[in-house]
Amino acid sequence: MLTPLGPASIGASGWVRIRFAARKEGGGDEDSSMADLNFVQSYNNHVADLARRIQGDDALRLAIGGEFMAVGKLEYYLLRSLGLEDGQSLVDIGCGSGRLATQLVPMANLRYLGTDVVQPLLDLASRLCGRSDWRFERVDTTAIPQADASAEMVCSFSVFTHLLHEETFKYLREAMRVLKPGGLLVFSFIEFRIPCHWGIFMASVDAHAGWHLNQFMDRDGIRAWAENLGFEIVSIHDGDKPHIPIPEEIVWENGNRMSGMGNIGQSIAILRKPTAVASPVSG
Repeated sequence: MLTPLGPASIGASGWVRIRFAARKEGGGDEDSSMADLNFVQSYNNHVADLARRIQGDDALRLAIGGEFMAVGKLEYYLLRSLGLEDGQSLVDIGCGSGRLATQLVPMANLRYLGTDVVQPLLDLASRLCGRSDWRFERVDTTAIPQADASAEMVCSFSVFTHLLHEETFKYLREAMRVLKPGGLLVFSFIEFRIPCHWGIFMASVDAHAGWHLNQFMDRDGIRAWAENLGFEIVSIHDGDKPHIPIPEEIVWENGNRMSGMGNIGQSIAILRKPTAVASPVSG
């Protein structure tokens, strides 16, 4: 069983590169516009630059980082291990070109919403999945275009790793809104306590002007967000320790193989919307 990404590769060329997503519709935050930030434009520029240098769909796959198949399978098995079932509703914040979505296709009755800020990524994801019943929507705010209390699960992989904490907090607030009672929010993050994440920080230190933000979180911050939004923390998993049950061997592009239990490389937080809201204390 091998950890897929080493200290250097995870930041410089690994799968953690920016996949930024935002929301507009669905009754979410009225103040969620990010017009004063440059993430949306910078990532569209990033994808356009890749398209100029790399032919065909490969550019769009690389836009969300490498390891399209391996990471997609790990994300899929993580969500299944947490209880995602066919017939449920899943919101995928920052779906990119469909790394996770393509693995979900066999779930014939899954209700899926994937969002991103780059239309070509969404177009490729839709084409690869071939699911006319799924929604792939381009958005430009932090509002999720989904009805209140309508989703069993919300996930966001390698998105909050590139946002200001205020934007992440807005996403968590929106996830609380769209989740059904008892629903789960699953997201990845990077943190200084994980040794292999240090290379991401050093890559940012030496990066040229305009390089995408790599945002580190600490667990105290996640706990504070959860407490203030009303989430329960189910678990937090170290990015460098296997914690995902995988029923098949996963082969990485560098030849490493993973079986039994796997890990994505980024740390994973799992939060739950309570099944009932506690009554205010009187007296």
